[in-house]
Amino acid sequence: MSVYTTIDSPLGELLLVGESLGNTTTLTRVAMPGQKAFAVQPDRIHDAAAFDGIVAQLRAYFAGELTRFDIEFASAGSEFQQQVWQALDEIPYGETVTYGRIAADIGAPRAAVRAVGAAIGANPLLIIRPCHRVLGANGSLTGYAGGIERKQQLLELERAA
Repeated sequence: MSVYTTIDSPLGELLLVGESLGNTTTLTRVAMPGQKAFAVQPDRIHDAAAFDGIVAQLRAYFAGELTRFDIEFASAGSEFQQQVWQALDEIPYGETVTYGRIAADIGAPRAAVRAVGAAIGANPLLIIRPCHRVLGANGSLTGYAGGIERKQQLLELERAA
């Protein structure tokens, strides 16, 4: 059963979407206002309780008390996207890497940096899968599905902790 809830956060309202089976909810999307994915699909059922554990971890993260999520999640994507997303999952809390570094880590040629960027942009699990930790080659803040301002907020939160 597809379920959702929304929560307030320092970044604004977040939409959490998941698949609930019994007492377990597998997170499939975290979205922010301004994204197409922020719309609630009519077949989804509002069930805040299904996300209690996930919300607790997000709140601990925003409070600077959690540096690694322990959340069951699933996301559909191409084999290339899955490789890129796995590389994102390995970026340590409070650290940043470049798009080129991600390309190198997955064994893609340097010319694949744009494809890496597109795969990162398709990440359905903002915050949980830390695409905000990826910077341009010169260290600049570049694209973030939730907006550059939110990317900056997340990086500042992690540096402060």
